[in-house]
Amino acid sequence: MNQQIKDIFKQFDAAMDVINIQPVTGGDINASYLVTTDKRRYFIKVNLDAADDFFAFESYGLIRLAETGTVHVPMNYYQQSSPPALILEWIETSDSDETPSLLGQQLAQLHLIKQHDYGLDRDGYIGLLNQPNQLTDDWVDYFATMRLGNQLNIGIDQGIITGQRRAKLESLITNLKNLLPERPQSSLLHGDLWGGNWLSGTNHSPYLIDPAIVQGDRHFELAFTELFGGFSSDFYAAYQQVFPLDSSYPDTKQIYQLFYLLVHLNIFGEMYGPQVDRILNKYT
Repeated sequence: MNQQIKDIFKQFDAAMDVINIQPVTGGDINASYLVTTDKRRYFIKVNLDAADDFFAFESYGLIRLAETGTVHVPMNYYQQSSPPALILEWIETSDSDETPSLLGQQLAQLHLIKQHDYGLDRDGYIGLLNQPNQLTDDWVDYFATMRLGNQLNIGIDQGIITGQRRAKLESLITNLKNLLPERPQSSLLHGDLWGGNWLSGTNHSPYLIDPAIVQGDRHFELAFTELFGGFSSDFYAAYQQVFPLDSSYPDTKQIYQLFYLLVHLNIFGEMYGPQVDRILNKYT
């Protein structure tokens, strides 16, 4: 792998000398490395099994988030399709009591910027799973078809969504218009915001990483932050001060969490089945 990484850096900058390559932990999908060169240090992700456009989607998400001027993301230096690789700014991290509040404020500022449509103008990925997209003026239809419906189809193909689980999920999808707001404000969402996808920089600034962006209901984003932890009460208090959550959020939170649980069910298996079934039993 070291020689492949050196070759990638030659494509990025032929005049750059790679001094050291060090594997780093984090994430279940990609091989990640800290690369020290004669110019600076970089973070590189490589995935030899990924589709050619896998990192192009992430790169696009980083660019879109950076363009809002609301949240920090690593500088996006170079992306290639063969082998699939992405070179980013190396973020020095440190713990700070201030960072969660700043993250809450900045995420709320991101969500305050109104988008014209729901969905996205290109297909992408959630984890390694394909995520089809389209632009639409109907949030419920997008969420039913492109999100829950796509995970249903993946689960059927894999033989993990069958029987009563399949019947209940199909029933829930059919009834979504009675459970979700049809046209909530559309915001640009990080799209995969769990506790492992943000960093605290040395300047106390939070950085968002590994986006899977989509335009949609901001409560979809907040629901996922609550699913696996990693966000403090200071984060939520700061978010609420800038952009209070709608009163309907407690009623929709688990429906939004269901999407991410289905993703985990389809990637990691039946360990997530009981959580999926509890939500389906509640709404069907």
